[in-house]
Amino acid sequence: MLIGGTALLLGGGGLAAYATTALAGNSTPGTMSGHQQHTASAITISCPDVGERLRTVPRGAQLSVSKGLSSLDKQVHDAYHKMMGGSGTDVLNPLKAQRQKTIKMMVSAIAKNTKRPSYLLKMSGCTTKPVDEGAGAGGNDSTKSVQDGWYQGQNQTQGADQNQDQNQNQQDQNQQDQQGQDQQGQQGGQQGQAGGPSPDDFVDINNVQPNADAPPFAAPQGGNASTGTFTTECGRNEDGHFNSDNVIVTPGVSNGAHHTHDYVGNKATDAFSDDNKLAASDTTCDNGDQSTHYWPVLRKLDGNAEQKPGAAQDANVGTTLTPATVTLTFRGSQVGQVEAMPRFMKIITGDAKAFTNGTKNANASWSCTGFEDRQLKDKYPLCPQGSQVVRTFAFQNCWNGRDIDSGNHRDHVTFSDQNGACPNGFKAIPQLVQRITYDVPQGQSFAVDSFPEQLHKPVTDHGDFINVMPDQLMSKAVDCINGGRNCT
Repeated sequence: MLIGGTALLLGGGGLAAYATTALAGNSTPGTMSGHQQHTASAITISCPDVGERLRTVPRGAQLSVSKGLSSLDKQVHDAYHKMMGGSGTDVLNPLKAQRQKTIKMMVSAIAKNTKRPSYLLKMSGCTTKPVDEGAGAGGNDSTKSVQDGWYQGQNQTQGADQNQDQNQNQQDQNQQDQQGQDQQGQQGGQQGQAGGPSPDDFVDINNVQPNADAPPFAAPQGGNASTGTFTTECGRNEDGHFNSDNVIVTPGVSNGAHHTHDYVGNKATDAFSDDNKLAASDTTCDNGDQSTHYWPVLRKLDGNAEQKPGAAQDANVGTTLTPATVTLTFRGSQVGQVEAMPRFMKIITGDAKAFTNGTKNANASWSCTGFEDRQLKDKYPLCPQGSQVVRTFAFQNCWNGRDIDSGNHRDHVTFSDQNGACPNGFKAIPQLVQRITYDVPQGQSFAVDSFPEQLHKPVTDHGDFINVMPDQLMSKAVDCINGGRNCT
């Protein structure tokens, strides 16, 4: 018997204890204790990801773009809660109008210094999405070989724009096809609140077949491999460094993440940390590494409603769990030597909106101690008594050799293929693996922070990294990795 947790959502102007879904043909909201009920007709809002399509953001436009991205997230947040509140009013058309205004502002700011990104103007329309469709909503994808998810599905950047354009055209067509249905649904039977996570988001780790036979779970090996490691010890955030900022995606904007981040390493990291501030900061790392590591907090679903930005005010409710362990390890390449990362390089792995975006950039992995040959991409693990929940983020290990960041914070780095080879124009760098363990209550009792419309799906988990290692320390790490030594 699984022990359920009750998800709390902020909606309709206040907190309500809900773990409900929109029931087909039933306009009365209900409360389902312990997530013991789940229907296929729950819905969420799906919008094109403007941030993912950004290619160039000039320095002079960065603050405007940051504010715009944060506003877009808030607009979807508000529309989702209005829809789930059961008012029966149309939310998609007002949402589109809001997004049009915000996107136009962003486009105009960018166009002052570079080519006008007019393609963004086509991304204002949103649709509703059944919760039983898309990433992490069911099925057995997580029990397949994670090699496909870690490498084959994510290792190439060529053709990405073409695929995104095709996806956008499909999104536009879906919006036209579904507009009447969406409006009818909003006026009909959508008064429940689907807070997430769902029982379908959990799986007993004992029922998962071993699937972790490839890096990062198996260390690089072979005649030409760089087989060493460099591990930096930065604690478990015992100092309580939390905020709902995202200095990589929305610099200069408070609460730009709309969920709470857990930090280790650089003590100065917040929305307003520039390179100089990071370089001057103290650190929790015991080797002088000033790098920034952060990820969404994991919460115990106990109903604790912390009234802070990123927490209950942004529909993330529950007691924040402190990691039992945090391990930060850099690994080598399967096919050769690695080169030093440049200082202040920024990398995001995973996708906070993977439930609606799809799994192209999803890259978190879930498991249990004692079972780490079994990795889950879109499910939370139910671990046996005495076993801890494990989150693993294996970062991109190939760099274009030029840029420390890119417009969408992805294009400057990518993954090697399953054999360890980087795409043309990219070179191997040390691969950061963030491994975090937790003691959690038994049962369906925990979830990561997320945007409300992402329903706390495990596939939306993500990790962030800013390399602020002093050059001498980075050189030591590279020498250890290339020399086949295990260093700290």
